Amino acid sequence: MNKKILFVVTSHDKLGETGESTGYYLGEVSHPWAVLTAADYEIDFVSPLGGNPKYYGNNPEDTVNQQFLANEKYQKKIQNTLTPEQVRAEDYAAILYAGGHGTMWDFPDNAALAKIAQEIYENNGIVSAVCHGPAGLVNIKLSNGKYLVDGKKINAFTNEEEAAVKLENVVPFSLETKLIERGAKFEKSGLWQTHVAVDTRVVTGQNPQSAHAVGEAVLTELKKL
Repeated sequence: MNKKILFVVTSHDKLGETGESTGYYLGEVSHPWAVLTAADYEIDFVSPLGGNPKYYGNNPEDTVNQQFLANEKYQKKIQNTLTPEQVRAEDYAAILYAGGHGTMWDFPDNAALAKIAQEIYENNGIVSAVCHGPAGLVNIKLSNGKYLVDGKKINAFTNEEEAAVKLENVVPFSLETKLIERGAKFEKSGLWQTHVAVDTRVVTGQNPQSAHAVGEAVLTELKKL
């Protein structure tokens, strides 16, 4: 079985019209990374524009964040992300869309990334995402014309959580609402609670607190392949 996993991170670094910056959320990369590399999976990184994407949310007390930032091999990789055109879907057993508010702008309409995820899924692989990462899932269609999320249990950053961080009028759309529109059976827990949904090789997590559990759920699904 292929022992490679593709992590998708956002290239978008502006938080709407607020004047604030955004990017990918560090812990939503570092925690699944720690779980999956410990199980001997190799991880590559892709972003819509390639190159060195911005991140935020570094908690200095998060030892997993610090391990990731100190890992020379993986820092070189994530500071030189691939472009979608450089990726061969057949090389990967799974894809994981990391979150961060930037994803809301550049994940949904990226047809090249959607095609990669579709091919991995239809090659019996796993599609996963955490927090705002499911923004990358909203427009993925399968060969049968159906949306990937249609009829599946799906989890993501909730409308209540978006309101709690006062960004519900900044993001370009409501992620929870859009997923429901696409036919997802949306699951959720209370604010900042760990919640992971798993359905037919699709793994989704609600928030940063769910990132480690998403990594573990992906690993469980990989063992079934």
